[in-house]
Amino acid sequence: MNRAFWQLNPISTGILGVFLAASAANAQMTSVDELSDPTPSFSLDQVTSVSQLSDVQPTDWAFQALQSLVERYGCIAGYPDGTYRGNNFMTRYEFAAGVNACLDQIVSLIGGGDTIDPEDLATIRRLQEEFAAELAALRGRVDRLESRTAELEANQFSTTTQLRGEASFSVSSLFGDEKAGGGDLDRNPVLNDRIRLFFNTSFSGRDRLITRLDALNVVPFGPDTTGTFMTRTAFDEGDDNNVRLGKLMYSVPLIEGSDGGHHHRQGHASAPGRVSLVVDAKGGEFAGNFVNFNDYFAEEMTGAISRFGRFNPIYYQGFEGTGLSVNVRAGDAITLSAGYLAPEANDPNPKNGLFNGRYAAIAQVAVFPSDTIRFGLNYSRAYYPSGSVLLSGATGSQLANRPFGNSVATSADHFGFQTSIDIASRLTLAGWAGLSLAHAESDFVGVEEGDDATIFNWALTLALPDLGKDGAMGGLIVGQPPRVLDNDGGRDEDDASWHIEAQYRYPINDRISINPGFFVVLNPENDNDNEALWVTSIRTIFRF
Repeated sequence: MNRAFWQLNPISTGILGVFLAASAANAQMTSVDELSDPTPSFSLDQVTSVSQLSDVQPTDWAFQALQSLVERYGCIAGYPDGTYRGNNFMTRYEFAAGVNACLDQIVSLIGGGDTIDPEDLATIRRLQEEFAAELAALRGRVDRLESRTAELEANQFSTTTQLRGEASFSVSSLFGDEKAGGGDLDRNPVLNDRIRLFFNTSFSGRDRLITRLDALNVVPFGPDTTGTFMTRTAFDEGDDNNVRLGKLMYSVPLIEGSDGGHHHRQGHASAPGRVSLVVDAKGGEFAGNFVNFNDYFAEEMTGAISRFGRFNPIYYQGFEGTGLSVNVRAGDAITLSAGYLAPEANDPNPKNGLFNGRYAAIAQVAVFPSDTIRFGLNYSRAYYPSGSVLLSGATGSQLANRPFGNSVATSADHFGFQTSIDIASRLTLAGWAGLSLAHAESDFVGVEEGDDATIFNWALTLALPDLGKDGAMGGLIVGQPPRVLDNDGGRDEDDASWHIEAQYRYPINDRISINPGFFVVLNPENDNDNEALWVTSIRTIFRF
């Protein structure tokens, strides 16, 4: 505004107060979206006396101007709490909206036959001319927004559902002298792909229904290819790009509460609330339902290259199962979680079903001493019928997954510790340790019911978000995959494997990223006689 405006008489200065009040009457609008809202969510009261404004005093420099405008023009409005807030800042658009509201009041007075001071009329005309451009621009933007809103409403996919998609193409290859345990290693590069379509639905704004369709064509780098589970990549199950229902889950808050600030960065599956329930009909996983502490590497499309590097194998118990999970926020520093998943819940045959087949029950406490430190303790009880024993979640050695063989029904008590520390704004150190106590539930050749086995694993991860560019990430993972330390019903593993992984994800734009990486397994199958196995991968990730 030019200097001449500030040199007007007290009544003219008071008109500025009218504009401020009128701007307040428009709820201190800060965007055109709010200006176009036809149903404001506030209520302001007309002021008939300046004494009604609790924060306006006779000693204020604009007191006389406000008093005159109240008595002469009646276009001053106050906030519901009885304040005027005359020192609040406002934008030029807010000022323009205030001018428009005040002019409407003046026109109403003129139409009613009331008289207006000529000087005030001259001031109004000058203000109309000075802010004509802003008012015209504002009206134009509102008109365009109304037009776009009408078009979106006419063509929207759904009033309750949003569609989101991810696609990944990866060129992967194996390197090494031979398979773990011997045999020729196929080193030909392969092209893998995976596509996921998410239909995210909310019926109340607080609940969430996730329906995910998957299509993938991936060569598993598992025992048939490399002689070990240790070389498996983060997503390597499925072929022929057949479309299937990958996930169907519903989460809802049972007891409302503030959203809090301690959910992991990849997005928590449960709906915000002090007590929330997650119902998994298909594709359930504890790592998505709970805080898993390995935020930057947990997601199978954009996280770790390897399966082992995603998170503590304790979260693979009941993987892709059916069941329930509950999260309880006990204050701002503690979250309690419990869940149950059964992978073959839809199969009524013996050794299957919701309670008669493979299952996992888990309990976890997550503690947040500060905004930069997080740690958790968890326990899982799991059961694996004969023929479907996979105790370490297809990570680690074959013996660590089936310490008594696949023909012996096995139960296990899994114990886990996880932590995550933000060392700096762009440096996060995380890690875990996992201990499993396996129990033979039946007799077999060389195995007696009641035999026990002890299995251990650990890892450290280092994430460097925004390395070189916003949205980029560098990552390192070092650890020892699951290893059998002691086994009553079979052999122990005296040697230890080492898992070393590195990757860098670079965003070309907001929707496309390139993600080269590799990992090497030293002493695969926890055997020093086995040569190192290398897995390299270059992923291209599309998100829409």
